[in-house]
Amino acid sequence: MIFVPLPFVVALLLLIFLAAMLRSDEPGKGLRPFLALVFLCAVQSIIVGLRWGYDVEILRYVLPVLASCLPSLVLASFRSLIHREEAAGSARWLHATPPLGIIVLLLLSPSLIDGALIVLFVGYALALVKLGRAGPDGLDEARFDGAHAAHRALLIAAAALCVSALFDLAIFLDFQWARGTNAALVASNANLLGLLFLGLTAIVAARARPLPTSAVNIDQASSLAAKDREVLDRIDHLLAEQRLSRDENLTLSRLARRAGVPARQISGAVNRLARKNVSQYINDFRIAEACRLLRETDLSVTAAMLESGFQTKSNFNREFRRVTSLSPASWRERNRSSPS
Repeated sequence: MIFVPLPFVVALLLLIFLAAMLRSDEPGKGLRPFLALVFLCAVQSIIVGLRWGYDVEILRYVLPVLASCLPSLVLASFRSLIHREEAAGSARWLHATPPLGIIVLLLLSPSLIDGALIVLFVGYALALVKLGRAGPDGLDEARFDGAHAAHRALLIAAAALCVSALFDLAIFLDFQWARGTNAALVASNANLLGLLFLGLTAIVAARARPLPTSAVNIDQASSLAAKDREVLDRIDHLLAEQRLSRDENLTLSRLARRAGVPARQISGAVNRLARKNVSQYINDFRIAEACRLLRETDLSVTAAMLESGFQTKSNFNREFRRVTSLSPASWRERNRSSPS
C-alpha cells in the first residue's frame, strides 16, 4: 500500500533534522521549543503511520491528544524570539489545558473532539498573528539578519495551522459522509504539515536565534528616559565606534542591553528620527562597511558580506540594492578606487 511508508519516511526525515540541530551549535534554552516541536512531529508521524497504515485502532485515542499539543509548541517557539519582558502575558499553565481538555472529551464526548481541534488550531493561528503584529522589530531576540525571515515564517505558520484545521474538518466530514473511506489519504497529507512546521521553525532556530554569549549587565540608570536624539547618538556610537553592527548575532534585545536603553525606546527613536525600522537602520551601517571593503580592499563580495555582519547572500543583496540601488559587484565596478 503506497500510503503506508509515507509517514515513516517523514518521521525519519524529522529525526535526521532533529539530530542535525542537536549536533550544531550548542542548543540554548531558546531552542528547546523548536527541538520539542520537531520531536513531536516525528512521533506524530510514526503514530499516523501505525494508525492508518497498519490499522492500529487503539492509537486513535492518542492522535488527537498529540495534535492538541502542536499549536502551543508552535506559539512557544516563536515566543522564544521575544524578550521575556515583552512576551509576558497569560499564565503558561493555560497552554497545558488543550491536551487535558481533549482527554476529557475522549472520556465523555468523543464526537466533539474534531470540533475542539479545529477551534484550537484556528485560535492559536490568531494568537500567532497577534504576536506578529509588531513586525520584525517585535522579535527582539532574533538576529537582525534573520528577523524578517522569522516574521514571515511566523505568518506562514499561522496559515499552516489554519490549513491543518481544514484537514481536520475534511476528515470529520469524510467520516460523516463516506464512513472514513478517504480518511487515510487525508491524514497522510495532513501529516506532511508537520514537515512544514519543521521547515519553518528550523529556519528560525538556525538563522534567527543568536549563538550563546556571555550575559551583559543591564544598565538601569537615568538614561532609560533619554530623548530620542540621545538614544540614537548612543546607538550610533555602539554601531560605528565599537563596530557592534558587524556582530552577526546582534539582536534588538542585546543592543538594548549594551546601550542601557529599553528596546521599545530604541525602536521608537529609530522610527521617529530615521523613518526606518531597526533592522534597516542596522543594515545601513553594515552596507556602509561593505561598501568600504568593496572599494578599498580586494576581498570577495562574499567575504565583504560576512565581514560587515551579514550571514545570508539573499539578505545582503536585498539590503545592498535598497541602499545603493546596485548589486555589490556593480557598485564595486563603479566605485573602486583608482590606482595612484
